[in-house]
Amino acid sequence: MTPTRLEAFSDGVIAILITIMVLELKVPEGHDLTALRPMLPVGLAYVLSFVFLGIYWNNHHHMFKVVERVNGPILWANLHLLFWLSLVPAATHWMGESHGAPLPIALYGVILLMSGAAYSILQHRIVAHEGRDSKLAKAIETGGKEKMSLAMYLAAIPLAWVHAAISYALFVTVALIWLRPDPRIEALEKMDVRGAPAA
Repeated sequence: MTPTRLEAFSDGVIAILITIMVLELKVPEGHDLTALRPMLPVGLAYVLSFVFLGIYWNNHHHMFKVVERVNGPILWANLHLLFWLSLVPAATHWMGESHGAPLPIALYGVILLMSGAAYSILQHRIVAHEGRDSKLAKAIETGGKEKMSLAMYLAAIPLAWVHAAISYALFVTVALIWLRPDPRIEALEKMDVRGAPAA
């Protein structure tokens, strides 16, 4: 089975999640800059989550450009990823409305952690299906960024009870790390299976 349908479905789900998030934003009650102040925490949470969903969409797209075939376990692993991403809008709204309360921030961290873990599981299911000589296997053999990101999410969860700003800083740091599509996969998109430049 080619990955075309899987990509189209995933694109649609992520687009819907972004739409849900923007619909959660309320219209300011006033007509000057002071009316925007109460919206600032929700607005910043929206921006952060929009960036995260954009990063997943971007890297998911690039990853499947080097995937030749998918099977049942890959489809389920992809659904597992989409499940955790589907919780982002609700967690974003709760965190934005919480005024720095630790539990909503910690829950947001849990969802980001599980999303990151689900993405890694998806990568490993693809490698298991396509083999250790596949393009994706060559691209992710180091996995340093993935491990560092998961460690930061894991740290951000309990640190929400120390100070909200520490958790936010860790979330932003992970986003900055992944803002550019994975260069390992981008490089391999231009190569054929034997490692020679694509025609």
